[in-house]
Amino acid sequence: MAVSLVSTGVQFPDNSTQITAATGFGFKNRIINGGMVIDQRNAGASVTINSTGDTYTVDRWAAAGQITDGVYTAQQSTTAPSGFTNSLLATVTTADASIGSTQSYLLTQFIEGLNASDLAWGTASASPVTLSFWVRSSLTGTFGGCLQNSANDRSYPFSFTINSANTYEQKTITIVGDTTGTWLTDTGRGINVRFSLGVGSSYKTTAGAWAAGNYFAPTGSVDFISTLSATFYITGVQLEKGSTATSFDYRPYGTELALCQRYYWRLKANNTVTNFCTGLNTSATTARHMVTFPVTMRTAPAAVEQSGTASDYRLWHASGTTTNLSAVPAFDNANEFTANLSLTVASGLTGGGFSILIANAGVSGYLGWSAEL
Repeated sequence: MAVSLVSTGVQFPDNSTQITAATGFGFKNRIINGGMVIDQRNAGASVTINSTGDTYTVDRWAAAGQITDGVYTAQQSTTAPSGFTNSLLATVTTADASIGSTQSYLLTQFIEGLNASDLAWGTASASPVTLSFWVRSSLTGTFGGCLQNSANDRSYPFSFTINSANTYEQKTITIVGDTTGTWLTDTGRGINVRFSLGVGSSYKTTAGAWAAGNYFAPTGSVDFISTLSATFYITGVQLEKGSTATSFDYRPYGTELALCQRYYWRLKANNTVTNFCTGLNTSATTARHMVTFPVTMRTAPAAVEQSGTASDYRLWHASGTTTNLSAVPAFDNANEFTANLSLTVASGLTGGGFSILIANAGVSGYLGWSAEL
């Protein structure tokens, strides 16, 4: 008997029908890793945020701050409300009690335009969305954040109140769809979802309305970065189409991991598994290896990340012979599906022969590729 996909969905108050996660279809929550369970880069380790650029913490969540003045750390935490196992924790290690007018401290997820195209923002048919999340802080008061387009010239600052210190509270914010502005519907940044940890006066304006400009938070919101040792936890972040918050979209761990791997993938070696990739020796001193990504990446990565030094890597070749690399693995080229590495040793390879890139004994190394927005 044929089954209608629509019949397996849930009818929401705005008359839209969302295929539920239980059926294996649908993408109710446009946030990826909203439960903070995937942490490929750091595996729970603390990351210091002292750069104006984006530093990735748990997967898909970028943190930014200042090179000088305030500093905070960010890391995956197991302090979470009922129904969740993890959160993202920010802790102030150097307070900025006097934030400059153009300074900002932000936690952000960039949503790919392909995952927001159905919202029809920038048109008369723009759909509303609802943002919901669980938050906890050592501070109380009115906090803020925003939704923005890729050009940062359309902003919707929102506010939420933390009533009790060190207590998880769920917040829900409904946002009307923006009928103007340019909103990307391709592989670029479709929507920027930001939470403010403190921003200067140039980035604050009235909450609850779309504004033509770059605004991160509402006027009068708490500047978290101004209080030394302050803590801020967030999890269960969901952005969904419609005017009503529904239950959190718990996706299978493997599904969530695959969604994250579209933007970042780390291939690891440890004391048990040491093989990275295989390929062809192109001369007595060089080899070229190919890696196949587990999922199609958003765009072709432009570099390879690696840990350690050249001596942490070696090539297995010629009936069990191993030779240490003389330089760390280097990026050759890539597309959305595969990447090629250039590998160099001092001598000993046979041109046209086969080799395997492995980690030296006792080394927990990695190779990583990024296609972040």
